Amino acid sequence: MSAEIKVPAVGESISSGIISLWHRQDGDYVRTGDLLFTLDTDKVSTEVAAQAAGLVRIKVPADQEVKIGEVVGLIEDAPEPAAPVAAPSPEPVVSAAPSAPPTPTPAAPVALEPQERGVTRKKLSPLRKKISTQLVAAQRNAAILTTFNECDMAAVMKLRTDLQESFQAKYGIKLGFMSFFIKAVVDALKSEPQLNSRLDGDELVRNHFYDIGVAVGTERGLIVPVVRDADRKTFAELENDLAYYAKKARDGAITIEDLQGGVFTISNGGVYGSLLSTPILNPPQSGILGMHKIQERPVAIDGQVVIRPMMYLALSYDHRVVDGREAVTFLVRVKEAIENPVRLFLGDAK
Repeated sequence: MSAEIKVPAVGESISSGIISLWHRQDGDYVRTGDLLFTLDTDKVSTEVAAQAAGLVRIKVPADQEVKIGEVVGLIEDAPEPAAPVAAPSPEPVVSAAPSAPPTPTPAAPVALEPQERGVTRKKLSPLRKKISTQLVAAQRNAAILTTFNECDMAAVMKLRTDLQESFQAKYGIKLGFMSFFIKAVVDALKSEPQLNSRLDGDELVRNHFYDIGVAVGTERGLIVPVVRDADRKTFAELENDLAYYAKKARDGAITIEDLQGGVFTISNGGVYGSLLSTPILNPPQSGILGMHKIQERPVAIDGQVVIRPMMYLALSYDHRVVDGREAVTFLVRVKEAIENPVRLFLGDAK
């Protein structure tokens, strides 16, 4: 008997996808639970596992669009092949060391015949097409403006170093920088609630909750899982959520529910070495904070030039919803919270 390999349902609004990769070749033996193929949709990528053991028979090749429920292959019932017996290792051959041969004269360069240079064409994945559409729509439909500032990371770095050992021993997870920025953003959103608003037609919708999206780069594109109720969570809970979503992103297991409902986004280009950038809004949100590389730079403090670990911050916002005063005040509030992180850590941000 054969078991059908079907395209699984991955969300109510998703009717099709593309098989981006078969992890097994036609005729390979698989066990139940082994990875079969990756399905890319315009929302998420899903890893599909074998529901039975046997020989894989592929009906639909990679890079083809398929419908939800479509049969893309079979698993033929077959016994597991026996493991091959390793051949005995040959006896080592001992040879005399070679003499120091004379250095040969280099040959003249070979002239190659001119030839055409090739290119490779590949269809965009549904996720990449969705990202492209959203980015263009954000630029076209919002009045995006960016304001900049910089913050001194010395206090956060020292606090993180001082608490790291005890924090990790107590909670079993490292204390990172992102949880500080999530706390600082929540604090700033409470101070400037216009950033926690969005346009819906001719109505302004103000959110009274703090679900913060954190942009994560994956091999398939940028995704933004959402940390729920960030205002009510401790640093340890935030770090746990971030680690959870990072693992799901690496495993290709992010779901649509993980990506929906954020009110504000944080993007950290600094992990890739970016010194400064202008982040693009994540519609329908009205604000996004760009973090950047920590770099030691000379700054003036109390009339003296000193070297400090500095980070540029960029806030892009929808000027239809947010005025310049509110945007600048918001970013200054984030800067002040990062430069005085103890009050955030103690839950005393006001």
